[in-house]
Amino acid sequence: MQKEKTMKLVLDDGTTFCGKSFGYENPTSGEVVFNTAMVGYPESLTDPSYSGQILAVTYPLVGNYGVPQSSVSNLLSAFYESEKIHVKGLIISDYSFEYSHWNAQKSLGEWLSENKVTGIYGIDTRELTKTLREKGSMLGRIVFDNENEIPLYNPNAENQVAKVSCKEVIRYGIGSKKIVMIDCGVKHNILRCLLKRDVEVIRVPWDYDFNTLDFDGLFVSNGPGNPDYCDVTVENIRKTMAGDTKPIFGICMGNQLLSKAGGAKIYKLKYGHRSHNQPVRMENSTRCFITSQNHGFAVDNATLGSDWEPLFTNMNDGTNEGIRHKTKPWFSAQFHPEASSGPTDTEFLFDEFLERFR
Repeated sequence: MQKEKTMKLVLDDGTTFCGKSFGYENPTSGEVVFNTAMVGYPESLTDPSYSGQILAVTYPLVGNYGVPQSSVSNLLSAFYESEKIHVKGLIISDYSFEYSHWNAQKSLGEWLSENKVTGIYGIDTRELTKTLREKGSMLGRIVFDNENEIPLYNPNAENQVAKVSCKEVIRYGIGSKKIVMIDCGVKHNILRCLLKRDVEVIRVPWDYDFNTLDFDGLFVSNGPGNPDYCDVTVENIRKTMAGDTKPIFGICMGNQLLSKAGGAKIYKLKYGHRSHNQPVRMENSTRCFITSQNHGFAVDNATLGSDWEPLFTNMNDGTNEGIRHKTKPWFSAQFHPEASSGPTDTEFLFDEFLERFR
């Protein structure tokens, strides 16, 4: 029988939840957020957009299908969304010590321990989620003895994009078109979705002046944290916009940075959108889609310039889910068309991006 240590989750307002350890036995701190997806914990934990955050999974049973093998092909992970786990900690209700899946190589607890990521189970995640919905996302600590074991860490007070972006230029594939990808914390399935469409992808760091390169279109990736730390990225996007009208496509953080390049402002959501079931509507149409999302900031539609307009709107809270330029081939989505995990209803946006190439 596994010996389990008692742990506590302490939010910055003093709210405390008691549970037990099932991962790396070390205190941790970060922004506590929740995801309502029923499946996909290997993809979520390796999503760089969770950098600096402690993730609470609302689905009650987690770990029952284990963790897949960590194989890599052509510089891309076969089953994960990046090279490592990015969350600061994982909070769940009921942990399945037994797992079963054709592709499982180890348990979730073993994987967390190997990556030195704290895990706590036995938490009333329904009550925790209600607290975060009512009060908003909060900083928190997972500790063993007392809450002063580790200081509170606020990931929004520093540049998370700089932490997760690649450090050098990386090239993928051979195709008829060259796409520069600004890596703000890109998920590997975005790369997979582009590469299967006959393109070459030039992945560059978040602060790299890519305008010196030869390319046909620009892609701005997803990423973690506060977009206001990415002014260098915004200025480089503006340089592209000032030149030839090369197609530009942004996803998630990419939506926010393209909006900032166009003059719009960004604000922090109360508790963000993190799920597989966010409904969005395409503007000026009755087309609706169920989308996968992971973000804590949003574009203020009221600050969009006269040359821009919303492309998608969230049907739950009316927030912006994408923008487009009225005359030029520039557009973005706040959600994840590549999903992984989640619904793939909007993967056609990659095709629309490529159709804008001259």
